[in-house]
Amino acid sequence: MKKIMMLVVVTVFLMAFSGMAMAAGELNFYNWGNYTNPELIKKFEAKYDIKVTITDYDSNSTMLAKVKAGGHGFDIACPSANYVKIMTEEGLLLDVRVDQMENFKNVAPEWRNPNWDPGRHYSAPWQWGTVGMVVDTEFYKGDINTASIVFDPPKELAGKINMPPEMGDVMALVLMYIGSEPCTTDKAALKKARDVLMAAKPHWVSFDYGLTEKMPRGDYIASAYWNGAAFRARLAKPSIRFGYPKEGYPVWMDSVVVLKSAKNVENAKLFMNFIMEPENAALISSFARYANGITGSEKYMPADMGTAVEIIVPEEFRNAGVFVPACSKEANDYNTAIWTELTK
Repeated sequence: MKKIMMLVVVTVFLMAFSGMAMAAGELNFYNWGNYTNPELIKKFEAKYDIKVTITDYDSNSTMLAKVKAGGHGFDIACPSANYVKIMTEEGLLLDVRVDQMENFKNVAPEWRNPNWDPGRHYSAPWQWGTVGMVVDTEFYKGDINTASIVFDPPKELAGKINMPPEMGDVMALVLMYIGSEPCTTDKAALKKARDVLMAAKPHWVSFDYGLTEKMPRGDYIASAYWNGAAFRARLAKPSIRFGYPKEGYPVWMDSVVVLKSAKNVENAKLFMNFIMEPENAALISSFARYANGITGSEKYMPADMGTAVEIIVPEEFRNAGVFVPACSKEANDYNTAIWTELTK
């Protein structure tokens, strides 16, 4: 009888261990396209014997809709700061206490207690940056440090301009351009912003995320876009320059979060801790060319990131940057209405 009981116990233990081993071998990452260094993933997979599957998305709104719909199988995602707050409030994320992870000590002080995730319970820093003007100076010699490049373009650029299909950044940019602020509910300011956008739209050729590849080959010669992608475009074609709008420009951070529906939670926690190691954070930055918020990562990154104007904001434009908050529902509804009209 004892032998039978022992056999049952051993069998149950082995079945449980087998199930844990199967689960321990996977991690499903939902991230922005062209934003994840393959070397980082290979390093993580080799260290923990975990197979990482990456699925791309093209905007925060696309990501949020997919997560809310369920049935996706993703464990982690990489929303921007304002969407971290939205997802937390809607109960879509797990409180995994990032602040208690071993490598949290490496997070730079300014990113340890952000207002979108007080105390860093839900999110681990991925990358941060700015939204500005990207211009091919082979074709345009004027001032690039103004959002008029896209909202009231000179004739040299009209019809050759791209805009990123990301509502939050474009709305923040145009509201600052007209002298207002991101997430305003002032109807007069919103109407003015809407009118500027609708007047500018005929001068745009696309709403596209492909700047890094398409701008160097001449598909368009100006765009509002993110600084790291602009850096990568310049490396491909040196005449491409990044400008900081003097009227004001958005500052953002993307962070890794664990979804409430995650099947591989422990693996997700391993990944979060992994990306807060300076050498690994440097791998993230060296690929996508954005800063990462991890102290000590600089010494592992390419030397050109220490001097790049896309990364190091010139002194005269530092006060013009505004970290875009999570908008209220009222503000978001107004922005969505304008965006829907603009993009239809």
